[in-house]
Amino acid sequence: MTLEETLNELLVKLFKDILEIESRCLITEEFSDITCNDMHIIEAVGIEEPRNMKTVASLMSVTTGTLTKAMESLCDKGYVIRERSTEDKRVVKVRLTDRGRSAYYHHEQFHRQMIKNIAAEMNEQETEVLIYALAKLVDYFHLNYYDTDEESEFVDWSRIPSVETTLEKKKND
Repeated sequence: MTLEETLNELLVKLFKDILEIESRCLITEEFSDITCNDMHIIEAVGIEEPRNMKTVASLMSVTTGTLTKAMESLCDKGYVIRERSTEDKRVVKVRLTDRGRSAYYHHEQFHRQMIKNIAAEMNEQETEVLIYALAKLVDYFHLNYYDTDEESEFVDWSRIPSVETTLEKKKND
């Protein structure tokens, strides 16, 4: 198998596995009335101050119109409350209910546990190399598959150890 075939196979398998595992872990009996996409909308709404629909749609990389249908469903199921802004009646803000907050924390716990389990399988150098490689992937996909006119968040490379530094540390250990 070529390097390209191996990378493709690993990326496709990883993507599918993460989606499948996340779905199995998140959609428990308590949250059986929503989807993983709904969980990600709940995550985008967040637990802080109410957010306007435009902000949530931007975080989800969808249009406000697309988000509206899903948001109606989450409101009907008791996860989210929609309210008109008191400053500008054209603006709709959303916030999580207690049930929505419970789903938010459930999702957050899944990710914390996943990261904890992954890190437990690696030493410090391996973790640094993984972070570096994943950051490169994030930048690659943003540079090649997102509209460059839009504001996007790229990896802050000053916070990522260089592969050379990591490999040098490993060699010296």
